[in-house]
Amino acid sequence: MTRPRLGLFTRLLEEAGPADRYRFALEQIARADELGFASAWVAQHHFGEHEGGLPSPFVLLAAAAQRTRDIALATGVLTLPIDDPLRAAEDASVLDALSGGRVQLGIAAGGTPTSFPAFGREPARRRELFAEHLDVLRDALAGRGIRGTGSRIYPPAGDLGRRIWQATFSVDGGRRAGEAGDGLMLSRTQVRPEDALDQPLHELQLPIIEAYRSALPEGASPRVLASRTALVVDPEDRDRALALAEPGLRALAAGQSGFDAAGASIEELVTITDTHVGTVEEVCETLAADETLPAATDVSFQVHSIAAPHEMTLRSLELLAMEVAPRLGLATGPEAAASLRAGT
Repeated sequence: MTRPRLGLFTRLLEEAGPADRYRFALEQIARADELGFASAWVAQHHFGEHEGGLPSPFVLLAAAAQRTRDIALATGVLTLPIDDPLRAAEDASVLDALSGGRVQLGIAAGGTPTSFPAFGREPARRRELFAEHLDVLRDALAGRGIRGTGSRIYPPAGDLGRRIWQATFSVDGGRRAGEAGDGLMLSRTQVRPEDALDQPLHELQLPIIEAYRSALPEGASPRVLASRTALVVDPEDRDRALALAEPGLRALAAGQSGFDAAGASIEELVTITDTHVGTVEEVCETLAADETLPAATDVSFQVHSIAAPHEMTLRSLELLAMEVAPRLGLATGPEAAASLRAGT
């Protein structure tokens, strides 16, 4: 099996105003490109700055396209039941033309339920809407007529329809993504059963990957993205990193049913949230125990839910690319980015 490619993921959650958040994200993506990251994934969130600060990922990625050369520019994810799928296809196609074919399209049925009504959507219908919108998205990207008309998008999307990824938490979702020949996206926020709080994350995710691979059409190459939280620091910054991590990890852990987040130690919070924080040696040790990574084709790292300042995030990117990736055998450089575009 080929080595997993190194990627960056951001939810744009720095403690700053929107202009600075977007500037930070662009600087991080540009630095990741220089360091040989194969992909940069940006989250989409509407209405508020606390879950994520970017409602329009294609706009930001278009700016990133002008500052980068090789790195894939990816949505992680578009909330497809909310978005107009035709507009998403048009925006993605324009971005693909601007970037020289570097777009990867991550999509999902989920999203914040309270965001749906403002768009005239019912959260209870999200799976039905997802299926309907995905059909339109595929038709548009394939150059077929839209909704029974002869209208076809411009610019043509080329092979962009073969660069769709579906995010899921379930075995059934993995199977559906495989049957469609799409990529599979796995999150670090996979919730554990209440009676198995100490269960390793890979024990929850490997069955999803197996269902996905088993369902792929014959001859289709698997594409599996594992998203993880990692903040890698120099030894002198270790204590500060743990202090920065504690509030966000405690809030995240509070969402795990049956876990006493209020009384947990920082070590317990790191474990329950599958966070990798510390020196190069510490992060390499914890990541090496994650059996999902060898089964993935791509691994993307975010600093959230750690409130790391921008400069610390940039240093973490450097240490991930220069120290962690070589030790763990993660692929970097223009060849890795090119193989992602080729779907191999």
